[in-house]
Amino acid sequence: MVFKLDAKSQNQEQDKKGLTVKKEENFSEWYTQVLLKSGFIDYSDVSGSLVFLPSAYGAWQIVTQVVDSEFKKNGVEDVYFPLLIPEKLLEQEKDHFEGFVPEVAWVTETGNTKLEERLAIRPTSETIMYKSYSKWIRSWRDLPLRFNQWNNVLRWEFKHPTPFIRSREFLWNEGHSVFATEEEATAERDAILGIYLKTLREYFALPGILGKKSDGEKFAGAVASYSIEHMMPDGWALQGPDFHLDGQNFAKAFGISFLDKEGKKQFAWQNTYAISTRELGVMVAVHGDNKGLVLPPKLAYIQIIVIPILRKEGSSEVLKFAEEINASLKKKFRCRVDDREGYSPGYKFNDWELKGIPLRIEIGPKEMERKVVSVARRDTGAKEEVPADSLSSRIESIISEMHESMYEKAEKMLQSYVHEADDYDTLKEMLTSKKGMVSAPWCGSVECETKIKSETGAKVTNIPIGQKKISSKCIYCGKPAEERANFARSY
Repeated sequence: MVFKLDAKSQNQEQDKKGLTVKKEENFSEWYTQVLLKSGFIDYSDVSGSLVFLPSAYGAWQIVTQVVDSEFKKNGVEDVYFPLLIPEKLLEQEKDHFEGFVPEVAWVTETGNTKLEERLAIRPTSETIMYKSYSKWIRSWRDLPLRFNQWNNVLRWEFKHPTPFIRSREFLWNEGHSVFATEEEATAERDAILGIYLKTLREYFALPGILGKKSDGEKFAGAVASYSIEHMMPDGWALQGPDFHLDGQNFAKAFGISFLDKEGKKQFAWQNTYAISTRELGVMVAVHGDNKGLVLPPKLAYIQIIVIPILRKEGSSEVLKFAEEINASLKKKFRCRVDDREGYSPGYKFNDWELKGIPLRIEIGPKEMERKVVSVARRDTGAKEEVPADSLSSRIESIISEMHESMYEKAEKMLQSYVHEADDYDTLKEMLTSKKGMVSAPWCGSVECETKIKSETGAKVTNIPIGQKKISSKCIYCGKPAEERANFARSY
């Protein structure tokens, strides 16, 4: 026997679980509610540190598997370095250290014993890794050395953390490569950023703007930084995966040198790069709607939820048929049967919509008799009837269609948020009246960027790669400008 809650109790419970604000009216509150009420994450007792529930952590596991596989194809190997970093190592590269001073959390004692030297909880691993690199690298034969680690880091520089977007503790990859020549180091940039772009496109269904960071925004200690920038639904920019050409800065600070083929001592050339769980926040923000999460099918922990429509009579047969459908789909997809007792089909539909499950399969007595199922898409709500014997192939097509549709929608939103200005007054007006970022000619000076930021609140997010050289004047100082930079208010 299947027991059901009365309609009034179910409605009250669903109202309590469902979203109480609309995305377009209060994005910040909507974002928090959708993360918590969908069961994607929960808060911990440490401010800024999240509990990744199966849906969130399952998505991140897929990301790590996909990216790691691409890294290995490209010759990058995995390692793991300690969480704790002696203070003396952080101080070895002053520019790098100063950039992270506000973010570092320190271990100063164990039990009742005060440590002789403070230990930093890893904000990033350059310093501890490069101490080892300096021991391992002696000859050109030891190069290239291309290591990556998947880990967590802790950064404590901000007062008001936002889940994924500005989390104090987050997960990421840290790639740290060493090469004998500048040319080799530069060549790696395109390979790694290509992997990140491919992952965003093929798994997150997210577009991004690839470009070079300004000197004022580049990574501490880097010669040049590159990023993939996103636009959030509230019109603010958010930095995604990045890549840093570190030149010989760290090599000189940590003594990473080698004898070249002529027997001459040379300093190595290095790179660093990362993709983080911040992308999960972008995914939620861009794709989610007023019903809850909308998960890209390739990253969904559960891709398909099978819901048997159980009546007083024949429920065991319907449930058996649903289990058979689920078993056949499990060969290719991540799916589950919702056979919970005490909940109506309508409640279950709403519940799984809130969780963002890409596809819902409904099976009732009539469907069972005709050997068909109803398939509903989460992104559009479109529903179609599919014969059971051709269900697997049709599901493959629907998933592909859904992914492309989600990407196109996200790309359309991104493009609608990119504007152009050729003078400072227009830039200021657009930053005030329109959502998004503004492309404008800029001379490249830190002084101009700093003044623009102080007067408008917008910084240079990046300078898009592949743009044609222009012959124009900087919107702020009037000096010659050869490129356009993107200005935006940013998280």
